[in-house]
Amino acid sequence: MSEKLQKVLARAGLGSRRELETMIQSNRVSVDGQIAKLGDRLENVDAKIRIDGHVVSVKESTDVICRVLAYHKPEGELCTRHDPEGRRTVFDRLPKIKDSRWVSVGRLDANTAGLLLFTTDGELANRLMHPSRKVEREYMCRVFGEVNDKMVKNLVSGVKLEDGEARFEDVMYAGGEGMNHTFYVVINEGRNREVRRLWDSQGVTVSRLKRVRYGDIFLEKALPRGGWMELELKEVNYLREMVELPHEKESLLDVDKESRKRAKSKSQKIRRAVKRHDERTVEDRNTSGGRRGRNNKKPVGSSLPRNSNSDAKPAGKPTSKPTGKPSGKGKKPAAGSKPVRSKFSPNGKAPKSAPRQR
Repeated sequence: MSEKLQKVLARAGLGSRRELETMIQSNRVSVDGQIAKLGDRLENVDAKIRIDGHVVSVKESTDVICRVLAYHKPEGELCTRHDPEGRRTVFDRLPKIKDSRWVSVGRLDANTAGLLLFTTDGELANRLMHPSRKVEREYMCRVFGEVNDKMVKNLVSGVKLEDGEARFEDVMYAGGEGMNHTFYVVINEGRNREVRRLWDSQGVTVSRLKRVRYGDIFLEKALPRGGWMELELKEVNYLREMVELPHEKESLLDVDKESRKRAKSKSQKIRRAVKRHDERTVEDRNTSGGRRGRNNKKPVGSSLPRNSNSDAKPAGKPTSKPTGKPSGKGKKPAAGSKPVRSKFSPNGKAPKSAPRQR
């Protein structure tokens, strides 16, 4: 074994690579009694590693099973582990795991909803996020303002932003009326607020933004806002193959016949879990600073299935309503589906086209 020290420690769930690099530079990490330096490599997994004087354990990369979660991020949640103001973060809803931690594959800003991936493999996350991999991300965006063919052509050919040139790989019109239009757009980078800034460059505003696809992983319609589900081995290996990592041979998911039967009712279980958590959250808020009920007892919560969310909001009315009305000329495409490519109609009328299912 010969890997960079911060990489081994990150895989063990002791922090992100950036956090661990800062620890190493601050002389907080030692290996076999010697203060570690940035760039050191770990030759022996049995070496005694200490962080702030406390012994930590690490594992061989072959001993760690790669897990990936698909999470339906609601608007208003932050993509950070801790918020000084106490606002809700995407990590609050994820299941607890031992001897590891969830690493976010990219970020979505607070006002953007949709598909967000998490993994226990930091190397997988880093490779998926790297611009050189050009992994496609697809977004459903509702824009407010007049949009014409020239503007769409500009967005596809490329426009100059403050951090360099950017462009949409593809733009598909999905309908609209008046000043509100819905598009599906594809990018292969993860720059900060890139989709919004591209539309802003053409003088129109994005009133709603939702990621519906990452690579070939789609946001399932059955997954409610605030819900998560663990990807199967086939999907995990698709992501690993895409970034030239070896395939995993096993998964922590049950794949027997009984579990496949239970999978049919998985979305209902997730929704019930979301609802139960919301009820507990409301009760906690009502009793914060005082006693919890008559007998000073904590709210009782039911245990959740493996592939569900234990900390989520109910699928009710959104806290903020998107601007405009959905198109009256056809049904709105479901999350995880694409509309048939069609030429944009600048007169505000949606072309008659059915959504192309996944």
